[in-house]
Amino acid sequence: MGAEAGTVLVTTDLTVGGMTCAACVTRVEKKLGKLDGVTATVNLATGMARVSHPADIGPEELVATVEKAGYTAALPEPPRKAEEPASDDGGDAEGTRQERNRLVVTALLALPVLVLSMAPALQFRNWQWLCFALAAPVAVWGAWPFHTRAVRGLRHSAATMDTLVSLGVVASFAWSAYALFLGGAGDPWMKMPFTLVPTASDGVAHLYLEAAVGVPLFVLAGRFLEARARHGTGEALRSLARLAAKEVSVRTADGSERLIDVEELRAGQVFLVRPGERVATDGEVTEGSSAVDLSLVTGESEPVEVGPGSAVVGGAVNAGGLLLVRATAVGADTQLARITRLVTEAQAGKARAQRLADSVAGVFVPVVLALAVTALGFWLGAGADPQAALTACVAVLVVACPCALGLATPTALMAATGRGAQLGVLVTGPQALEGLQHLDAVVLDKTGTLTTGHMTVARITAVADGLGKAAVLRLAGAVEQGSEHPLGRAVCACARREQGEQRLPEVSEFSALPGRGVRGRVEGRLVEVLAPDDDLPGELVDALAGAEDAARTPVVVRVDGRAEALIEVGDVLRPGSYRAVDRLRRLGVRPVLATGDREAPARAVARALGIEEVHARRTPEDKAALVRDLQEQGYRVAVVGDGVNDAAALAGADLGIAMGGGTDVAAGAADVTLVRGDIEALADAVRLARRTLATIRANLVWAFGYNVVTVPLAMVGLLNPMLAAAAMSASSVLVVANSLRLRAWQPSPSASAAARRHTR
Repeated sequence: MGAEAGTVLVTTDLTVGGMTCAACVTRVEKKLGKLDGVTATVNLATGMARVSHPADIGPEELVATVEKAGYTAALPEPPRKAEEPASDDGGDAEGTRQERNRLVVTALLALPVLVLSMAPALQFRNWQWLCFALAAPVAVWGAWPFHTRAVRGLRHSAATMDTLVSLGVVASFAWSAYALFLGGAGDPWMKMPFTLVPTASDGVAHLYLEAAVGVPLFVLAGRFLEARARHGTGEALRSLARLAAKEVSVRTADGSERLIDVEELRAGQVFLVRPGERVATDGEVTEGSSAVDLSLVTGESEPVEVGPGSAVVGGAVNAGGLLLVRATAVGADTQLARITRLVTEAQAGKARAQRLADSVAGVFVPVVLALAVTALGFWLGAGADPQAALTACVAVLVVACPCALGLATPTALMAATGRGAQLGVLVTGPQALEGLQHLDAVVLDKTGTLTTGHMTVARITAVADGLGKAAVLRLAGAVEQGSEHPLGRAVCACARREQGEQRLPEVSEFSALPGRGVRGRVEGRLVEVLAPDDDLPGELVDALAGAEDAARTPVVVRVDGRAEALIEVGDVLRPGSYRAVDRLRRLGVRPVLATGDREAPARAVARALGIEEVHARRTPEDKAALVRDLQEQGYRVAVVGDGVNDAAALAGADLGIAMGGGTDVAAGAADVTLVRGDIEALADAVRLARRTLATIRANLVWAFGYNVVTVPLAMVGLLNPMLAAAAMSASSVLVVANSLRLRAWQPSPSASAAARRHTR
């Protein structure tokens, strides 16, 4: 039911227990959906339900509704403290150990039964009674979880995968008991051949003890392996959680140090980061210089040099010297927390194909039960041997598998979103992956997206017989120390980088020349940094023409009245921008440049990147209109931006993509965030999305195809129940294993190498 207009909706996450297949997922979603104004998305792989509900419906009512459906529910536990680390051995709960112990005991009891039933040469006097004694605890205790869940479902008028397994075990064991006690199979010297295809009886009822033990053994083993594999799909998310520091040394007012829990850290406090330690939270360096490793946080492969004024991200590793950092964000406001939250939310969604699979799963089990009864009635009505009819019925029950349908999307999505987070690509859910896969056009902002977004010295041209680039830059940087103009700050910053540890010389007699530049005396020389005039050497005239073509701002450095160099200042291209645009074009995506900047800079950037379509001087409304125009032409459009002026276009596009270093407004309107601020990650995101959707489709084709093939085979009597159980378990494990391959997905090696060469 939809919520009434004006109703305030809130979102609550629930941990749901007892779900074993897609039919369980569908049942929980339907039960929650019957509450007024409530919608729910349940994830089989994570065991989580994301529920959107009116504020007047509390979590207690949601939990009670799930429990009425026959499952357990609870609010998620708070994050573990450092002294209570989560185990990584496939599960840290008592229930996991019990499942493992149940599987081991079941295997020890079932294996002798399987060997004796399948090898007539090994069958000795009264072998069948030994097998019956071993099979009884397997059929009762080993299969107890299936029986209890089947009974619980029956009490709630629901049938799930456990219903099918339980009925198959009970039918096989009950028939075997009948055969032993009443059907002549209890004769001490009775021999029973094993056949892959059921055969007519020879006057003695056949035993199906191998099915009675094989079905629970294979299903338990399959679910245990499946749980281990599903644990692996979430490893990337757990690795993000492990990046968070547990304790931090803070600097007190009197200059001393104090060790506190990271939860006690507050914004504005100064903390220490020693070599080899993780940065406790997002902050700004106040003292010290070092290189920090961001590879586990943003996917940035190269360490980043930081110093006073540099921003650092919580979870990064200090690879160099001691740093003092002032905390700017703590707790849920940090970038690491936002990344973790985005990945978690993304894994809760469903692709369109999965929603179809869930719809099928909702009627799957009742249909299978009907088919099993139909097969039994048909064979009995056709005059077939009762045990052959029973074999076909049991085979239908145990071979059907909605588990694979329920796992097809969430396992692939968990693996892909986790891998994407490791590579610096965050997606909000499967809809974003589907949008990435089908992109036709991408509208690229210029400033801060394709370019660095701040004024930088792009090129220095020095006269051949002069002081040289290094000396001229040093003098120009010194005189610009007194300037507040963006051009002056860019020249000064470049000079300081080139000087390294050495300080720039002092300037005296500094004066600003309005509209022209600055001058001052440095080391006894008159240094002027001025706008170009007509009195320039030929080589600087040529450089000036190049600067105008590239839409850069040129300044001339004169020393004692002689023109020594031309410095070009502008917003330079980000490393990897050319490669990113080229890779997008090769992927069949049309690049379009849209910027609020002037025509000349926009054309220069487009020319450098090979972008043919350019839209300059565009307001936020113009950008949104451009997106609508492209959509009307039939394009599926993505917008890449980093600022407030991009938010409207990001929201209106089929897919919004925000740069990681951009504003919160842009990130909030986006479906995908490139955390490391590298535009080349967009091509990686498109390729990862296409691989993920291909994996999901392959999973669903297998899950549907498996049932389409095996259920008819079982109905016509061509499938032994034990083999049916093995095939059913294998189908779920194969789906999960196929999804796990996404954890090892790598961007194109040639692309990565080219990007590294381009940045050198």
